[in-house]
Amino acid sequence: MSAPKRRARKRPRHKAGALPPGFEQVNLHAAGIDIGAESHWVAVPAHCDPQPVREFSSFSAGLQALTEWLVSCGIATVAMEATGVYWVPLYELLETRGLRVVLVNAKHFRNVPGRKSDVLDCQWLQQLHTFGLLRGSFRPAAAIVRLRTYLRHREMLVQAGAQHIQHMQKALTLMNVQLHHVLSDITGETGMRILRAIVAGHHDPAELAKFRDPRCHASQDTIAAALTGTYQADYLFVLQQAVELYDVYHAKIQACDRQIERALRALTPKVDVQQTPPPPARPLQKPRGHQMRINVRAPLYAAAGVDLTQINGIASHVALAVVSEIGVDMSPWPTEKNFTGWMCVAPGTKITGGKVLSSRTRTAANRVATLLRTAASSLMRSQTALGAFGRRLAARIGEAKALTALTRKLAVQIYHTLKHGRIYKDPGAAAYDLQHRNRILRSLTKRARTLGYELVRIQAAPQTAVS
Repeated sequence: MSAPKRRARKRPRHKAGALPPGFEQVNLHAAGIDIGAESHWVAVPAHCDPQPVREFSSFSAGLQALTEWLVSCGIATVAMEATGVYWVPLYELLETRGLRVVLVNAKHFRNVPGRKSDVLDCQWLQQLHTFGLLRGSFRPAAAIVRLRTYLRHREMLVQAGAQHIQHMQKALTLMNVQLHHVLSDITGETGMRILRAIVAGHHDPAELAKFRDPRCHASQDTIAAALTGTYQADYLFVLQQAVELYDVYHAKIQACDRQIERALRALTPKVDVQQTPPPPARPLQKPRGHQMRINVRAPLYAAAGVDLTQINGIASHVALAVVSEIGVDMSPWPTEKNFTGWMCVAPGTKITGGKVLSSRTRTAANRVATLLRTAASSLMRSQTALGAFGRRLAARIGEAKALTALTRKLAVQIYHTLKHGRIYKDPGAAAYDLQHRNRILRSLTKRARTLGYELVRIQAAPQTAVS
């Protein structure tokens, strides 16, 4: 007698347009915008308008019409893809009208196969944002954005001016004037005096060497020997234009510094510097090259409420650059792990089947990580606790990985300083080494006891004098 056949269990079918179980709409009044250079495609929920997908011009009138349409449709939140810098005017306009804008990273946003068109992109963005499946990129407050704009522009000016320094060196080399080999910086006091005299028509090495600054390490005779060259007319013309262009960029950098100082003082202060002065400044090196000569420590302390320069490796210009990128409000990152993960300096998690395949950090061009990595590199040889930490890891896992770990350490210190007002105090390299030694002793003692042994301290034998 054969066994009765079991009926196949029918899978539940969903009606067309019905949502799967547990799939809820989070943002009921959400819109999606596909950003373009000449026009923007916008999608709203079908019940908001008979024509839920529309195209608007990227001109100011088109952006105004787009915003008014979204407001009339009752839209509360908008998702848009970060495309170049075309999204910035629309982003700022939507923010002024009170809409919550979610800026989606292009690397994180992926279309399903066969859905690549402007119309389908905005609809897909709107649908994903409705279900809360999009993660917005971080953008600081408007006042911080203005400060960040000035600092990024200043960085561009410094890079452009550095090209003309190379042009100077090339012209000098072609004339066999080896000035850049005897001076550490030809744009210093001695170098610029000599270059301006050469451009003015003075080519006598002995006379040019008299422009030497008393603080210069090279002697006057050495400078005179390096200034002996051909001084051809064509190379002098190239040198003259390079010096003039360098002066132009140097003047623009100074003007940008004054604008940065105004933007910094315009930030809302958290503390009154007169009533609560900042702690004593650590001994720092004098500004070199194109580093800022303006005093940014006091206004930074007033805006942040804490002094970031108390952290080893964080000079005033580094603290200013960090604040211009992340602001002073740490609420976008609930924990330090979120912050270091955003910076891409935290260990990655690539696990499958309970096995760790990789823990490498993600590769990303994060400006804060670049700044702190440079600061961490300067700490590797310092007699500080952070320097001792970096050297200990470098001996075990290599200098590259140790530098990343030290960068994360700096990021954690900055996070707790800005969020909790923690004042950083450096215990020193010796205290850190002693703490690490005690930690090893406790671990060895515990392990020996589990094996049935006791650690015994060996007393050093007294040294006898040799007659």
